[in-house]
Amino acid sequence: MANHVLAGIMGLCVADALGVPVEFMDRETLKRNPVTGMRSYGTYHQPAGTWSDDTSMTLCLVESLTKGLDYHDIMKGFLKWLDEAAYTSHGQVFDVGNTTRQALRRFSRGIPSLECGGTTERDNGNGSLMRILPIVFYLRSVYGTDFCEIDEALEIIHNVSALTHAHKRSQIACGIYVSVASMLIDATDLGISVETGIHKAIEYYRNHPGFSDELHHYERLTRKDFDKLDETEIRSSGYVVDTLEAAIWCLLKTRSFKDCVLTAVNLGEDTDTVAAVAGGLAGLYYGYESIPNDWLSVIAKRDYVESLCNQLHASFRGR
Repeated sequence: MANHVLAGIMGLCVADALGVPVEFMDRETLKRNPVTGMRSYGTYHQPAGTWSDDTSMTLCLVESLTKGLDYHDIMKGFLKWLDEAAYTSHGQVFDVGNTTRQALRRFSRGIPSLECGGTTERDNGNGSLMRILPIVFYLRSVYGTDFCEIDEALEIIHNVSALTHAHKRSQIACGIYVSVASMLIDATDLGISVETGIHKAIEYYRNHPGFSDELHHYERLTRKDFDKLDETEIRSSGYVVDTLEAAIWCLLKTRSFKDCVLTAVNLGEDTDTVAAVAGGLAGLYYGYESIPNDWLSVIAKRDYVESLCNQLHASFRGR
């Protein structure tokens, strides 16, 4: 049984680390000096191979899921990351989104886990999308490969998002992403798998009135020619819709893990998260072996990250 956990999470982690040194740089600057591999220092003055909150929060979820699904336990891990720098690459927390920080402060004051996430229009950053990937492995282990047709499974995705981001738009983004990620596991055709994953999720939300009013924000993803959009039409901001579109566009426009994540980073702006979201998908499709060894070799705490992945993988095999 292939270790898809390792492939997806390390794909996310490596892509995150590629984007950290150039976060907030604009596209034109990166066109003049594009990222071609791991860089040192830069935006946060961190050594090469440093990953950010994207990977830290993903690892919180990975470790929690080894014990089963427990929203309170997931939030305890998130708070330990924020307050104690657990799950970090170098014992330092940086680049924390406002919606995430506010949700964790609510949790620290005793608010129940599923009531902590932001619910306003302004709470639609990419902070839940960037860390949602591990739930695909849990859902497949519990509900099988057709979990996107099961209300209880989708509710779990929405709940994991709602720990920090409870607006329907963010929950839909997570649902689409998890659906696509699941289709990419063992896929043979990239385009068909992505299209099917998007279609399954959109059909689900179209038939659920609580979510259908938000679907117009994701209309571009349903177009047959989405991958033909020019780069100038792709936004790479921290807005959840932009991030999801950019990640899927990068995946469809390229034919290797390396090209996918470098394309994502060089879009500029929210470089680490757009790359991380794309990298998780690319890792699942192309496999762990597709991640360049010279990138893996400099990843901070690589053994620790891979150990957590292997633990989650092993926990599913034992069920």
